[in-house]
Amino acid sequence: MCKDGDLIVKSKDGDLEAFEELVCLYERKIYTTAYRMMGNYHDANDFAQEAFLRAFQSIRTFRGESSFLTWMCRIVTNICRDELRKKYNISVESLDKQLILGDMEIKRQIPSSDPGPDEMYENKELQEELQVLINTLSPEFRLALILRDIQGFSYEEIAEQLECSMGTVKSRINRARKYLKKKLLAQREQIKQCERQYM
Repeated sequence: MCKDGDLIVKSKDGDLEAFEELVCLYERKIYTTAYRMMGNYHDANDFAQEAFLRAFQSIRTFRGESSFLTWMCRIVTNICRDELRKKYNISVESLDKQLILGDMEIKRQIPSSDPGPDEMYENKELQEELQVLINTLSPEFRLALILRDIQGFSYEEIAEQLECSMGTVKSRINRARKYLKKKLLAQREQIKQCERQYM
């Protein structure tokens, strides 16, 4: 099989078969990025295809300063981010927002202990639950988290893709992780309370 470099050179010369090989190599990661950003299969499929179409149309501009995968992820995340900005009228909970409990207002706190295995759903249910929560993050937090924890990009690569400092990237990822952990633990506590009521 050709290396990426050979496929890219051939693709730049208009070789559709070479580009299709690149698509085969990276379509899963690009689709996963789109799915995690958008939260549904239909949009993920559409935007992953749109990303590869745009990549093919502009492959001559690819200079190889980053990996082909990094370049593709930048394309698909920009498409998703633009779409989210257009329709981002969904309710998003701020990570800095105070919790109001009755007459009291308290700061959000993240428990230090992880839930035990008996508190976890089946893996598929957990993935679905996690995706729902990821969808409540703002696009900036969502994208940073996906690029790091799902796609495995380095902080430097993420900072380059998002055009922000590495400190900003680390902060967004840290806050997004804490937010997701807090929400997952809160949901499990609600389930426990419901179970106790009906026991």
